[in-house]
Amino acid sequence: MRSIDRYLLVQLLTVFAFFSLVLISVYWVNRAARLFDAIVGDGQSFWIFLELSALTLPNVIRVVLPLSAFAAAVYVAMRMTRDNELVVLQGTGLSFVRMLWPVAVFGLVAAVMLAFLMHVLMPLSRMQLAERQVQIAENITSRLLRAGEFLQPADDIVVFVRDITPEGKLLDVFLSDARTAGTRVEYNASSALLVPGVQGPTLVLLDGVALIYREGADRLGTLSFDELTFDIGGLVGPAGRRADVRELPTADLLSPDPEALAELRISISEVRFELASRFAQPLLAVMTSLIGFIAICLGQFSRLGAWRQVVGAIIVLALIQLASNAASGFALRNAALAWLAFLPVGLGGAVVGVMLWWASRARGRGWTARAQAGGAA
Repeated sequence: MRSIDRYLLVQLLTVFAFFSLVLISVYWVNRAARLFDAIVGDGQSFWIFLELSALTLPNVIRVVLPLSAFAAAVYVAMRMTRDNELVVLQGTGLSFVRMLWPVAVFGLVAAVMLAFLMHVLMPLSRMQLAERQVQIAENITSRLLRAGEFLQPADDIVVFVRDITPEGKLLDVFLSDARTAGTRVEYNASSALLVPGVQGPTLVLLDGVALIYREGADRLGTLSFDELTFDIGGLVGPAGRRADVRELPTADLLSPDPEALAELRISISEVRFELASRFAQPLLAVMTSLIGFIAICLGQFSRLGAWRQVVGAIIVLALIQLASNAASGFALRNAALAWLAFLPVGLGGAVVGVMLWWASRARGRGWTARAQAGGAA
């Protein structure tokens, strides 16, 4: 029995590794193509693209692993049926439930991988990715200020800088702001500094004058200033960003600080649902592998193959995912409903129970005989 378990487990893990590599490559290339257009198109280097692509890999792997577990279980079950290996195992007196033991162990191996991703790699990669995106946005903003050129970083905004010193100080700055209907404000400053701020980069104008012209009044107002700040970061995108609960380490989710959550604008319901999801989602790999393997074994022999069982299993998994998406909306609004993160696991377990019950009935009606007839055909 140990040899049989080891043989089936090795087959599942080998196919699982192959499908994971293929699906991760396809999914990652699709994401990387869009990222390449956005990053390189903004003038960033190829190394920045590689860094950001690597930081997106944990999320790609998280999505792919349950699918790979399902595909591996389906493929191994179909191959064993085609090569009459299931017939041999049934002929030795091996029960159907006992045959699922290595499949469940395989699902637990995939679940451990997912748990490591959810609790360790995912928070770290998301936090690092968010920080790098903020830094890149600031770099893009700074490159909008080029010496000796009239630039238009946004509609109704014109910027001119005569020169930029090696220390980054801007000399003889002109800025025209006509975003307010009927009003134009032109700033002239002898120098300026581009400094990072909490809400994005800020242009600090030094020793200058603001000319304010309002249509209809036929008057030009002037305002001298020693120092004036202008939010130039908001011209190229939204200022700042909202913290994401998925960036928080699991330790912070286990003992959340209400003051820190209020500062990050994260609700306690989001924290509890994210914490429950990090424990629930890895278990989906167990359910998907069991559902895929049992679905193939339940079908009768057909010269058209097992496509009906495969389609049926995919439909079941899709319905489970739809129920999960619907339940997450309630859980995110009510902290007491965080347990709904385990709803897909419960539904998957119920489906596995129904399929096992059906398998016992099929066996009682001569399931083994049908399998043998399929092998002989």
